[in-house]
Amino acid sequence: MSDQPISFDAVLPPGMAAKAEELGLKKAGLPAINMFVLAILAGAFIGVGAIFATTVSAGSMSVKDAAGAAAFSTGLPYGVVRLLTGLAFTVGLILVVVGGSELFTGNNLIIMAFANRKVTLGGLLRNWCIVYAGNFVGSILTAYIVFLGKQYSFGSGAIGLAALGIGEAKTSLTFIQATALGVMCNALVCMAVWLCYSARSTTDKILSIIPPIACFVAAGFEHSVANMYFIPVALFIKQWGDASFFEMIKKTAADFPHLTWGNFFLGNLVPVTLGNIIGGAFMVGLVYWFIYLRKTAARPAAPK
Repeated sequence: MSDQPISFDAVLPPGMAAKAEELGLKKAGLPAINMFVLAILAGAFIGVGAIFATTVSAGSMSVKDAAGAAAFSTGLPYGVVRLLTGLAFTVGLILVVVGGSELFTGNNLIIMAFANRKVTLGGLLRNWCIVYAGNFVGSILTAYIVFLGKQYSFGSGAIGLAALGIGEAKTSLTFIQATALGVMCNALVCMAVWLCYSARSTTDKILSIIPPIACFVAAGFEHSVANMYFIPVALFIKQWGDASFFEMIKKTAADFPHLTWGNFFLGNLVPVTLGNIIGGAFMVGLVYWFIYLRKTAARPAAPK
């Protein structure tokens, strides 16, 4: 039995950096099939957060009369809706961190172990590529299942209208705008994961996750894995939604012109992913490596 006292104090930043390096080494060394399945789970978990966020934001727009003029508003102020939406979305990362799974954006912090020469470049890229693919599978399957359940028709079509609005807005971004919003997003996501390294309990982890994640969603920043749910579910609704649904919301598919698969992949996913890597790996991971780990760098690991 250990004579060391049990501490409930938060782990300090130097210990957090050591923990990040240790976890990065473990994540990079996972068997490919385990890594891929855990990534599918993470994509599904983020999809669940997106479902909750879409539901909370539904019905927050103005109702228009037949002439197109605003008749009355059913919604809360914009900022309040964004706050509630952000708080709802936090369930996604809570499931990822506490439930245990592999999320591409959070795994950008593996760069700390790479920079300290504990993980090879091949190991880093292997993890990122497998996890990214698994996240995509989990997110888009979740979107398709939700579409089959016709959740978009709930609330007299309010949820579907919110989903279409979100998808249209995301696919309307310019390349530079999407990249910049992706940078800010993953800086906050990786800060949430970084704060979790200080946690001693599940409660600590949950409380560490909520503020940064609610912040990035409320501010309108772009998360590549979340967009693997948000945009496909909107595309499914646009392409295959019931005619009765479009009658309820008084819209047609033509009202969402930017919402295409091409704009999803090239106009959103590519720049947002690049921005996420810059924000997470460089603005968080390498900064904390530079502060706490660079003096302990060892010789390069032997290639596997």
